[in-house]
Amino acid sequence: MMVKRACIPTGVHVLCEREGRVLLLRRAGTGFFDGLYSLPGGHLEQEESILQAAARELEEETGLHTEPGGLAWLGVIHRRSDTNRIDFFLRALCWQGEPILREPDKCSGMGWFARNDLPKETVPYVEVALEAGECAGEGGWLRELGW
Repeated sequence: MMVKRACIPTGVHVLCEREGRVLLLRRAGTGFFDGLYSLPGGHLEQEESILQAAARELEEETGLHTEPGGLAWLGVIHRRSDTNRIDFFLRALCWQGEPILREPDKCSGMGWFARNDLPKETVPYVEVALEAGECAGEGGWLRELGW
């Protein structure tokens, strides 16, 4: 009997926080949560580690530079959305530069928001991740949504 294996899209999301405020981007033009705020991030590419993808996506979207070693694990969300998806959440411990909107075709805005006053238009699973808080030990937290 042939077993059908899941080919699961893998996302990475980077939390940049300063003075109690979180950097969020407003999605636009992609057809995926357009108009909602999300953390900088994107998809893992072939032959790329999660940490490498997170550092790359952060720089591509915001111009902020960090090395993979400058990221810390927060947690993972395995969710049922349009497909079966896995999203890794990391914190940028340090970065260089000031954020700029580098992909205006994919994001229509950017801002720093207080954790206790996020925009009501925040991507729901990103809001769950931000509520989950800091890394709970070496492995971080795990949430399953939509199952």
